[in-house]
Amino acid sequence: MRSIEELELRGQRLFLRLDLNVPFNSAGEISDETRIHAALPTIQYALEKGARIVLASHLGRPKKPEDRSKFSLEPVAKALSQKLNVEVQLIEEPDSDAPRALLHNMRPATMLLLENLRFAEGEEKNSSSLAEVWASYSDLYVNDAFGSSHRAHASISALPGLMKERGVGFLMKKEIEMLDQVLFCKDHPYVAVLGGAKVSDKIDLIENLIDKVDTFLIGGGMAYTFLAAQDKSIGKSMIEKDKVRFAKDLMARIDARGKKILIPVDHVCSKQFAGAPVAEPGSSIGDDLMGLDIGPATVNLFSQEIRNAKVVFWNGPMGVFEKPPYEKGTFAIAKAMSQSSGITVVGGGDSAAAINASGLSEQVTHISTGGGASLEYLQGITLPGLKALK
Repeated sequence: MRSIEELELRGQRLFLRLDLNVPFNSAGEISDETRIHAALPTIQYALEKGARIVLASHLGRPKKPEDRSKFSLEPVAKALSQKLNVEVQLIEEPDSDAPRALLHNMRPATMLLLENLRFAEGEEKNSSSLAEVWASYSDLYVNDAFGSSHRAHASISALPGLMKERGVGFLMKKEIEMLDQVLFCKDHPYVAVLGGAKVSDKIDLIENLIDKVDTFLIGGGMAYTFLAAQDKSIGKSMIEKDKVRFAKDLMARIDARGKKILIPVDHVCSKQFAGAPVAEPGSSIGDDLMGLDIGPATVNLFSQEIRNAKVVFWNGPMGVFEKPPYEKGTFAIAKAMSQSSGITVVGGGDSAAAINASGLSEQVTHISTGGGASLEYLQGITLPGLKALK
């Protein structure tokens, strides 16, 4: 795959696929501009090199015609205009050929933004005819939307196949480089911190990392399935009964390889989500309680492993971090990551949200912008968006 730096951009019509799928608050204002900021280096480079740019992104999951106002990219266009000090014209019909005439008259270093690509019926169907419309007014294609590259959609998969000149932007390049350090790690000790609700969501990831990682640290809801596999009492905690055998087998396989898998040795619990927190100092949980966070002894155990590691990959919170006071374990992991002198990579989704909320995002090596995409990549799956660029 070529980088945008290897493409001749001056005067060329560049179709730049981004991930501008930002969240909004109840007032309809952008509540987190992380993805906009992540896209800026590639946009700025293309402007500096004199490209005529068509920006493209999806936003949310619009299903009905009346969803258009809720999922419009108009606020994103305004935000980009302010940050780049360049007019960003919004093209209301993303599947029309209107940009062709506009691009013909545009000066170099100017840009358009297509309205939400998911307003186009063929986007999620990977429509070749829709891709042909976009290709008809584009000379070059660059994908900088890593977080969407696990989707076989028209703007991700079909379109680059029609373009002779194609490549990746700076964000995509960095994502691949950093995740490859996790996937093909040669530095040790190598620690993987895995949390979240379900073991089933992490099985393929664990299987792909089992021969690479030295120590697995297991927290979050998935930890209770591992505790059950050790015949520990887990009270009313979440459990995947059909994955207990897998957890037991996994622990045996990791032990047989001379590696470690550490699970919580104490917990913060409650009788119900809204109830008062109760400390459980041992690894077992009382019958009337549910585990909602890792306890202080587990925090110390996990933090020591993280601080001593050369490489740390973290995916999934340690507890119900969005409900205080059950965020403490997750924030403690974020702090330990920030104190590590090694390479620290945070998977997307809840882990990224947690480290951003902790205020420590600037103190880790890399935070992936792709939740599902980063997980699939680390599972060894070839992402449709990357396959189309080869």
